[in-house]
Amino acid sequence: MAVAMASGSFGAVQLLGKNVKSPLISNGCFVKGMFGLCARRLCVIQRRKLPAVITTFIPRASLVTTLEDGNKYETGEIPTPKVIIDQDSDPNATVVEITFGDRLGALLDTMNSLKNLGLNVVKANVFLDSSGKHNTFAITKANTGRKVEDPELLEAIRLTIINNLLQYHPESSSQLAMGATFGITPPKQQIDVDIATHISIMDDGPDRSLLFVETADRPGLLVDIVKVVTDINISVESGEFDTEGLLAKAKFHVNYRGKALIKPLQQVVCNSLRYFLRRPTTEEASF
Repeated sequence: MAVAMASGSFGAVQLLGKNVKSPLISNGCFVKGMFGLCARRLCVIQRRKLPAVITTFIPRASLVTTLEDGNKYETGEIPTPKVIIDQDSDPNATVVEITFGDRLGALLDTMNSLKNLGLNVVKANVFLDSSGKHNTFAITKANTGRKVEDPELLEAIRLTIINNLLQYHPESSSQLAMGATFGITPPKQQIDVDIATHISIMDDGPDRSLLFVETADRPGLLVDIVKVVTDINISVESGEFDTEGLLAKAKFHVNYRGKALIKPLQQVVCNSLRYFLRRPTTEEASF
């Protein structure tokens, strides 16, 4: 998943009037990698406010309300919403998959909201299986025609999709961690981050390793994971980021100077991520 990061700030994403802030990076020199530009030296984290990146939402054109099938929505089991951002399966586009049982409509408003982020939906597909209806979109940047290479923009895509899902399917609010931030009804259960966080690394050939991260979801998580990894000079080549209910699951191909991570370095990466994820620096008040 080649995501290019510039040595500046990750900025802020504003959804429904709420700022989602990520740490700033300064005094950092970056070398081009996957999830972006890999840090040559450790960066200094600063805290200050930046102008927000504002996501505008299009009026609802394909609203699927709970009133159309009220009995089913009230008495039936609410499926777990899933949003997958995949940078591996298509070399020319970022693939996004949305699943919410059989309740999703045409998602025209979601596609319009993505266009407001400067993106083109070049291909869309729907398929059914035992878990429900899967809507997939192939997305490129409108100004370049290429796949998305900025972790901040990828996080904006994720939050935009989840925000739209919560607007049109408010019954999913309690099923998503983002329901506490953008939804009507926050999740009834709170995940213990210490218990929910699992990190592992395994070799994937001589030139790269596979990094697996599972933790409690929250706004800005994708950007934060990439930042922690690149701050210790690890290049992120490609990967997949899944939002599944209250959890976020990430899989990244990583390397250190073009080689797979040796065991001591794997331990450093795991310890750094575990420490950061269990003690997030994001200020709850900013949500």
